[in-house]
Amino acid sequence: MQFQEKKVTIDSVEINDVATIDVAPDYRLEQPVEKNEPKVERSSELRDTYKEVENHTPDLEQEIFTPDDPKPTTEPVKPSDINVVEEPIDLPPVDFVKVEVVPVYPGCEKKKTNEDRKKCMSDKITKLVSKRFNTDVASDYGISGLQRIQTQFTVDKNGNITDVKIRTPHPVLEKEAKRVIDKIPSMTPGYQQNKPVGVIYNLPIKFMVKN
Repeated sequence: MQFQEKKVTIDSVEINDVATIDVAPDYRLEQPVEKNEPKVERSSELRDTYKEVENHTPDLEQEIFTPDDPKPTTEPVKPSDINVVEEPIDLPPVDFVKVEVVPVYPGCEKKKTNEDRKKCMSDKITKLVSKRFNTDVASDYGISGLQRIQTQFTVDKNGNITDVKIRTPHPVLEKEAKRVIDKIPSMTPGYQQNKPVGVIYNLPIKFMVKN
């Protein structure tokens, strides 16, 4: 085998310029010049002192009032400036036989005494019930014999019939008694201690049903 010889050549470059580096001149730090100032030494005779001074600023008290609050006044209050509102007190209902002034049933206005008005009222109520009560309802439901119905109502302070209570052996009789009591008209209310008051009235109803 034959080997070929390879030559590696490097071209030489002629350098005519020499590289230079600028170097800064030497420098030095100047030290600050200390000034010769006189030192003041603290005297041991000096002490912190204080003196309590009287406060001349007066304390202020401020009252805050809302728009609804009345402004305070130093004027004396007169008795005439005070308005006392008395709310009416409703009296409890009074029994018919004990009320001071009995209710006035329509048609009894001409009666002068309380006893006459009581009798007039009782007579008119009895007459109304006897005329309006339908006793045939008992027969229609096979009810016979003597029937007793206990009723009670109140003539209120406005003269109206209220608080009706009925006790009866049969519901149909209760319904009929209620219907008749509702026919009683309004009246002039009764009075107790010069105030209108409810008056309790008891009305027994009794009738016979024959077979």
